[in-house]
Amino acid sequence: MKKPEHQTGIRTLAVHAGEQPDPSTGASAPNIVMSTTFIAEPDASFSVEGLDEETPFIYTRWGNPTIDQLERKLAALEAAEACIAFSSGMAAVTALFLHTLESGDHVIVSDVCYAATAEMTSDLLPRMGISVTKVNLSDPDELRRAATPRTRLVYAETPCNPLLRLTDIGKVAEIAASAGARLVVDSTFATPVATKPLTLGADYVVHSLTKYLGGHGDAIGGALLGPAGELADLRKRVAIRTGGIISPFNAWLIMRGMATLPLRMRAHAEGALKVARFLEGHPRVKRVIYPGLPSHPQHDLAVRQMGNFSGMLTFQVEDGQAAAKVLAERLGIIHYAVSLGHHRSLVFYLSTRELLESSFRLTGEQLVSYREFAGDGVFRLSVGLEDPDDLCNDLDRALNHL
Repeated sequence: MKKPEHQTGIRTLAVHAGEQPDPSTGASAPNIVMSTTFIAEPDASFSVEGLDEETPFIYTRWGNPTIDQLERKLAALEAAEACIAFSSGMAAVTALFLHTLESGDHVIVSDVCYAATAEMTSDLLPRMGISVTKVNLSDPDELRRAATPRTRLVYAETPCNPLLRLTDIGKVAEIAASAGARLVVDSTFATPVATKPLTLGADYVVHSLTKYLGGHGDAIGGALLGPAGELADLRKRVAIRTGGIISPFNAWLIMRGMATLPLRMRAHAEGALKVARFLEGHPRVKRVIYPGLPSHPQHDLAVRQMGNFSGMLTFQVEDGQAAAKVLAERLGIIHYAVSLGHHRSLVFYLSTRELLESSFRLTGEQLVSYREFAGDGVFRLSVGLEDPDDLCNDLDRALNHL
């Protein structure tokens, strides 16, 4: 079958990139190759040291046809040279840290980011002799002041979880490069539909495929994207040896979800904007944070940097802890559950006190900045694909019981 000569549109890439009809059967949809091992040539190497781009599939921890298709599709969507898929987003983050950092190095990390990343960089990396500085990366000057000659990596997340605070990727990339450091961006909330960090100067991109890219809440996965040569070395030295490789079945599920990513993200953003506007006018709601609202403190940056405002928003009410019980009991459509980016809407209360004690441990100006966005706590709402009016009515019925 002849391949299209021009596959530049993101909707076309989401459907076709990385895939081709099965040469044996002519099957149009990608096959799931579940085999853990493959027939090898008699001179094949038993060691990963012999692995290169021309090596046939030998063992699924090294490489697998279904996983390979997923990686190619992700790379096309992110305008990346290469991609490695992992068993989870945290497996991708861990592999990157192990590959780029060693004892004596210094890493700068967003002071607010995914909780497991925050906890790893507070506990595990220092135990490995790696110095960590937490910085509010919405202020590029803080990064400039924190950089040292030992800084090897800058880790940003935009929009950050759960504040939805933004980082100017272009500015941060310039500062990191001038300090001799590499920049990695966790772009899970944004997705490639909204932002392509590599085109803005980032060196690596991280995704939790569990969220928007998979989109259906039924498969866990992660991905790291960046330069082909470096990722080939990372795959050989770290990914294969530490073993956090995605299941071919999960890779197939996520790849199937990615075919509709551009359409889903448009619907997520349209629904989130309508829900955000509704909540902003609700008498029981104190504040709403959504990059697509003019009231977001960095709305101008969101307009410049994001082609889609995504489906994530936060809102505050009086006595959020008590309100969480009411919403969990009263919501009929929205599920009171963790995670995000699924086709169904999810909401969960994030207490500022609890997060500061367990994950972020902020003090001084960073604590002030956190509270400016979150107050005593926020409801993180992942707006799904339901009718926005139904979501607004569901929220209204629950909020009116506060």
